Amino acid sequence: MVWLAFVFCLVVILVAGFKLTRYGDAIAEKTGLGRVWIGLVLIALVTSLPELATGISAAALVDAPDLALGTIFGSCTFNLAILAVLDMINSDGPILNRVSRGHIISAGVGVVLVALAAVSIFAGEGLSGLSLGWVGVPSTLIFIFYIFSIRQIFNYERRRNGNENQQPLTLKYDGISNKKVYIGFTLSALAIIGAGIWLAFIGEEIAVTYNLNNSFVGTLFLAMTTSMPELAVGIAAVRLGAIDIAVADLMGANMINIAKIFIIDIFYTKGSILSLVSSSHLITAMITIAMTLVVVIGLRFSSRRKVLKFAGWYSYLLIGLWCLGAYLVYSSGSG
Repeated sequence: MVWLAFVFCLVVILVAGFKLTRYGDAIAEKTGLGRVWIGLVLIALVTSLPELATGISAAALVDAPDLALGTIFGSCTFNLAILAVLDMINSDGPILNRVSRGHIISAGVGVVLVALAAVSIFAGEGLSGLSLGWVGVPSTLIFIFYIFSIRQIFNYERRRNGNENQQPLTLKYDGISNKKVYIGFTLSALAIIGAGIWLAFIGEEIAVTYNLNNSFVGTLFLAMTTSMPELAVGIAAVRLGAIDIAVADLMGANMINIAKIFIIDIFYTKGSILSLVSSSHLITAMITIAMTLVVVIGLRFSSRRKVLKFAGWYSYLLIGLWCLGAYLVYSSGSG
């Protein structure tokens, strides 16, 4: 029965993901905000909510902060591996050769956010006294930096889109009313959020049923299940030709994932969560940074042809780094 529910959730997420991407693309056109901004914030917020629900339940209800952080960091690495998958299914050449170079900014912000979290974990109890009540100062600073960065990216995208919109544009969604677009986006978002959160709890049930260790549950299994919305949106975006939305969603989801540590910290009342978790999370933090830097280099120096006609050179590195991280985490028993 649990596997039937698992498959049902996946089907709902895939169908709703296609609708969400289509309506998100329409909102980008009608508002003039652009696909990068819509994917980076609006769609990324929707697709990343399952990780938040899982993180809060793991920290506050199960008293397992390592499981919460494992899900967050593991989801970041899996999101970057999704980029390689999308590159493989894209038939028009390497995916990073077809998107805005503006993604370098969001990727760079992601690196800084992960690095801040990693430094806080490395310092451990040395930062335990730096707190506002029970909420740690490091997680608070991470959240503030995220908000500041999003504002700067918004201003950058508004200026860039303002320059581009001086040229006449072909409207794809002119025949769809604004009301239909916003209602459709909201309903699709609710379907993804509901199914995604349910899927996360199903993942926890499967983990308990099959007695999987914390390393696999947090950083691998739960991370993959909670990242299904990003995969669904990415596939839909490639099919629609809205690749900027796909890449922005993945970069934005990673940024939001790290920023959500602050929210999880609020619900975890036993102290600053980053100062109390295992240092083994540094493995996935470092893998996330390495994979993100590969994306940055791929954006800057992307070739026009796929290697062996299968994927861009960066995709092989992303898959290799993800496999390495999965092996190291599983063998170390982190979580």
